[in-house]
Amino acid sequence: MRIVVVGGTGLIGTKVVDRLRRAGHDVVVAARGTGVNSYTAEGLDEALDGAETVVDLSNSSYTDQAGALDFFYASTLNLLTFGKAAGVRHHVALSVVGTDRLAQTERGYFFAKDAQETLIRRSALPYSLVHATQFFEFVRSIGDAAARDNLIHLARASVQPIAGNDVAAAVVQTTLGEPTMSTTEFAGPEVFAMTDLVQLELHSRNDPRQVVADPLARYFGTTLTADELLPGADAFRFPTRFEDWLQQQTEAD
Repeated sequence: MRIVVVGGTGLIGTKVVDRLRRAGHDVVVAARGTGVNSYTAEGLDEALDGAETVVDLSNSSYTDQAGALDFFYASTLNLLTFGKAAGVRHHVALSVVGTDRLAQTERGYFFAKDAQETLIRRSALPYSLVHATQFFEFVRSIGDAAARDNLIHLARASVQPIAGNDVAAAVVQTTLGEPTMSTTEFAGPEVFAMTDLVQLELHSRNDPRQVVADPLARYFGTTLTADELLPGADAFRFPTRFEDWLQQQTEAD
């Protein structure tokens, strides 16, 4: 199968490309570094030629509503339009658990992601939407972004994070299946208070900073209620535990 992976040089993209190639598929890596820009449509005609499936793992470098909306709307519309012309039969996109709720209550970045999903659902292409919870790999950056002096201020919210390898497995599983015409949620096995999750990551590398729960703290520019980032009861749960993953990172270093 000829599969175009948009954002194929990123964290999840490289893992997805590797898994698909090892399974014997013809994979086209579509990213600015390979001469393909989904936002401007540069190189899309050639990249999509003969493709049966498009996997959209792209992300906006802007987290504000206006910047993110501009990127996701233009990029997604290009992929759908060029994909239809090329005869694509399955459009897969990776998004975030809680997008629909946060788009309604907080707008911002999640409003832009919801707009992306709406374009896909309303298109003429068969599709599958993959909703993942927060990645283990981003826990450190969440803490660093919320740091003020020696304290890290985080929202009073719960998360059920997932390993990047498991996200890639979810995307590949979805890509090689029939279009679901719906959204499927994927998560890790454990629920944490966000404060506890970040504190565990700090402790794993002997970082002395302390984490505090702050009712005014924001997440991607939005405020959170306690359970807005948690998946539904029917979400598929992968088995990789956060502390096991941390140990693997320590051993790899």
